[in-house]
Amino acid sequence: MKAGEMIERIRQMILKEFIQIFRDRRMRVILFLPPLIQLFIFGYAVTMDIKEIRTAVHDQDRTPESRELIQRFVRSGYFKVWAVLESPRELDRLVDWGEVNAVIRIERGFAAALNSRRQAAVQVVVDGTDSNTATVVMNYSQRILNQYILELMQERYAELSRRLGVESGRPVPHHFGPVVVQTRAWYNPNLESRNFFVPGIIAMIVMLVTLLLTSMAVVREKEIGTMEQLMVTPIRPVELIIGKTLPFALVGLADVVLVTVVGVFWFQVPIRGSILLLFMATCLFLLSSLGIGLFISTVSGTQQQAMMATFFFFAPAVLLSGFNFPIENMPQWIQALTHLNPLRYFLVVIRGIFLKGNGIDVLWPQLLALAILGGCVMGLSVTRFRKRLG
Repeated sequence: MKAGEMIERIRQMILKEFIQIFRDRRMRVILFLPPLIQLFIFGYAVTMDIKEIRTAVHDQDRTPESRELIQRFVRSGYFKVWAVLESPRELDRLVDWGEVNAVIRIERGFAAALNSRRQAAVQVVVDGTDSNTATVVMNYSQRILNQYILELMQERYAELSRRLGVESGRPVPHHFGPVVVQTRAWYNPNLESRNFFVPGIIAMIVMLVTLLLTSMAVVREKEIGTMEQLMVTPIRPVELIIGKTLPFALVGLADVVLVTVVGVFWFQVPIRGSILLLFMATCLFLLSSLGIGLFISTVSGTQQQAMMATFFFFAPAVLLSGFNFPIENMPQWIQALTHLNPLRYFLVVIRGIFLKGNGIDVLWPQLLALAILGGCVMGLSVTRFRKRLG
């Protein structure tokens, strides 16, 4: 009988929370529209892919060889000819004013040097204001030039073999040219940024929504004076905590479904792993997220304080999660600090499920870390919350 009464009290508390959430039209919009907006912003606007780099060309050689090299840059899709320079003096103006990001200079005698087996000079000038973009542009340029040189050498080997064969009247043994390096990117063959960002958005949305709802809902009860009314009812603290947090966990899972469906069917992001494992990992992550939200509610007196505390925690958590910046590039003491961040482990899990199709045999260390962190955080928060209620 007591167990049945407890379940009934929790059920009524959950119904109360859902009614309070969805009776406000603005709250309904906030719960589901911002996740979609974030998804579309990161899917379309925020990208590490660099294409159609504004490029100026200064071709002093004006030969078929130099024009072919320039066309190699254009056909790659990474470079777009923005201006054709007639004088080297124009280069400084275009780069200084930010009108172009790169300049390709081919000196006079380029084709003659190639045909006479001498060193040919090509200069690629890159605007280094944005160091990351400049590095990517230089890598693109080096790759295009290497491919051009490789194909040119292969053509000369073939031509030399044919000529020697005709002159000697007998076939010439095949000579292998330079080593050809073929690269292949696993899991994300086209190296599209959205395949990397969209799964991460799911983790961010789950954390932000559950943090805000949990921390502000409890504080709201204090502000309007209904917390005291709840405490004089037969409901016990543990039932109150379950009734307060479970609805927000369900809302977080609903957002996961929404963003996953849009990401897979609209943005064509592959999901190669188990959906069941994804939801299991999300539930483990929710332990930490809801626990932190509950803890924030115990240290906040107003909804404004709860909102500020939430964003004070959320921003560093994202920065230290590996969402944008590799953790391996951070200082050692910062790397140690990231082990306390549940978002770090959940990003590894969710990207592993989406892109690599990893199973529990690979992701168990991250899942174990989420379970330990979630249990500790939720236990600490529940203890503090019960003391505040007492």
